[in-house]
Amino acid sequence: MMIEQQRFMCSIGAMQTVVAIKRALPILHSGPGCGTMVAGFFERSTGYSGGNTAPCTNFSETDVVFGGEAKLEKIIRHSYKILNSDVQVVLTGCTSAIVGDDIARVTKLFAEEGKPIVFVDTPGFKGTNYEAHSTVVNAIIDQFVSRFNSDTQKDPRLVNLFASIPYQDPFWKGNLEEYKRLIEGIGLKVNILFGPYAQGVEEWKTIPKANFNIVISPWFGLPVVQHLQEKYDQPFYQFPYIPIGGNETTRFLRELIAYANEKGAGLSVADAEQFIQGEEWMFYEEIDNLATFLLEFRYGLPAFVHIIHDASYVLGMARFLLHETGIVPKEQFITDKTPEQYRQAIEQEAAGISSKKTIPLYFQPDAGLAQEHILNTHYEGRGLIIGSGWDKELAQKKHYDFLSAALPSPYRLVMTSGYAGYRGGLRLIEDIYNQALGTYR
Repeated sequence: MMIEQQRFMCSIGAMQTVVAIKRALPILHSGPGCGTMVAGFFERSTGYSGGNTAPCTNFSETDVVFGGEAKLEKIIRHSYKILNSDVQVVLTGCTSAIVGDDIARVTKLFAEEGKPIVFVDTPGFKGTNYEAHSTVVNAIIDQFVSRFNSDTQKDPRLVNLFASIPYQDPFWKGNLEEYKRLIEGIGLKVNILFGPYAQGVEEWKTIPKANFNIVISPWFGLPVVQHLQEKYDQPFYQFPYIPIGGNETTRFLRELIAYANEKGAGLSVADAEQFIQGEEWMFYEEIDNLATFLLEFRYGLPAFVHIIHDASYVLGMARFLLHETGIVPKEQFITDKTPEQYRQAIEQEAAGISSKKTIPLYFQPDAGLAQEHILNTHYEGRGLIIGSGWDKELAQKKHYDFLSAALPSPYRLVMTSGYAGYRGGLRLIEDIYNQALGTYR
């Protein structure tokens, strides 16, 4: 089946999960086009050694006939000589998987030498990079982290966080920074594991010591916390979408405080509540300051929105925009190719966004069909589309405002900004209304 405007990648796109770990090195046992394809899709995503700079065996026709294990062993040895990395993760492409190269045997040679090496089976036909993200994380836990867990004494206030997928979420760095700030603000310690605000492999080594895990996602990342529950007897708390703004961030934090104390964290509820109230005050102070602006421009601001994004953003943004800005969600499109077993729970979450109206929700990995649906809908008032760069032309045709917030995003540079939390809510309001104001002459 052909789909148009695919907004995810095949399994090997999860090399970006490795790239997002400080001084981690992805090694591709694949054709030369795989790394180039990943680099082209994610853009500005090389990290320590990713994108076009990632070591690759350049699997060829000769290797299809004779196998590529010797070539893989050679490139791993050379990678150690050239790149001073803390962990190496070998990822397989389609051709090496079809041929049946014994990647486990090759990496075992280096593991026996004491090298921090991991192998992961990531041929494109096995699924999307959303699914492979969990596969890669679990492989690192099983083959690398497990070497260092002789002391598994739990820290009652330490938690592991699994939330934004690096690079697939354009705002992953800013979101993880905000989650870390908020979770530490209520008195917990948190391993965020990825990005510049984490401590690299040293942080990964402490995963088994966490009291419990947090997953902020409706489905991706769940296989990780389920695996940790079985492996290290760590329970998990799930918040099923990205918390944006005052209402949902406060709900997330209060639920987390109750869960943590239920698990023996011993948090001071009074201190945590004081932190929350301070954050709420700052958030709603800015909202109050918008009152005059909103009154003056009430007929010139978006009245409704279509969101074309993954499940976490569709649920989180729709809830925030309806309840804290008054922008009404119309048809919403989830483009992450959500596995069937998770869809009912997501539909139930969507049904709870509004008690007064039904928000149409579509699981649509073919974004071209999503665009066609929007093109044929008509509503009164000024519209807004939140999606990827591919949706800009659609917004122009419909005379809607447009915000680029998903991949691919060639019309926007995102570095460390994020949409999670109290600060993320304010940033989202800024971005939406700046787009509207930018149309005035």
